[in-house]
Amino acid sequence: MGTRKRSLIDIMEEFVWNPWHGCKKFSEGCANCYVYRRDESIGKDASFVEKTKAFDMPLKRRRAGEYKISAGSHVFVCMTSDFFLDEADLWRNDIWYMMRARRDVNFTIITKRIYRLEKCLPDDWRGGYENVEIGVTMENQRQCDKRISAFKDAPVKSKFIICEPLLTAIDMRRYLGKWVSRVIAGGESGPNARQCRYEWILDLRSQCVSAGVGFRFKQTGANFIKDDRAYLIARDKQMSQARKAGIDYRAYESGN
Repeated sequence: MGTRKRSLIDIMEEFVWNPWHGCKKFSEGCANCYVYRRDESIGKDASFVEKTKAFDMPLKRRRAGEYKISAGSHVFVCMTSDFFLDEADLWRNDIWYMMRARRDVNFTIITKRIYRLEKCLPDDWRGGYENVEIGVTMENQRQCDKRISAFKDAPVKSKFIICEPLLTAIDMRRYLGKWVSRVIAGGESGPNARQCRYEWILDLRSQCVSAGVGFRFKQTGANFIKDDRAYLIARDKQMSQARKAGIDYRAYESGN
């Protein structure tokens, strides 16, 4: 029997680390941003960017001395902001330092601002840190064409693409290859969610299978169209309904 290839998404314990909070709307996918929606519900301005109390979270220890985030954990970084936001430039080197200090932890960064990557890298980055993967969001064909070219040759050890919210069909056949580990796709949540069509999801999956790239259908979104029928799907059902479709694809299971 062959050994199963291990990826960063296989890690058992997961954490979210938001060293700063707040963001600036940047492209079409930001129109119904859940951070803005949530902050508005409590009278907060989500465009105001500030450091949080969790800034040094990976270095925090328990009374006995062990790290609160244990070795082997998987940490999602800046889920209420963008890691490469220019308002955070003064703080980012401290974050790189903590990621270096915790090489026993795997970090995932998701960004729309991939064009700022090389301006924001630490001096010792070289080809990337082994414990840091970066995903770039691409919500429609226009943003795919703009961002994927900057991403493909970026100095990052592990790369993935996230098409969420998926707002149109996307053709990325000419770009896909072994340089990217997987594509994640899903619809938009919230009361004003734009539609996500199942045929767009299936087409992306087909592109990934042809290229030997992993694929995950993460969530349907609230406004889901399948076989020309519209479904309004409650937030707590959107991920489970996507799983029930049974269309996720792990490239290495097919010998890649």
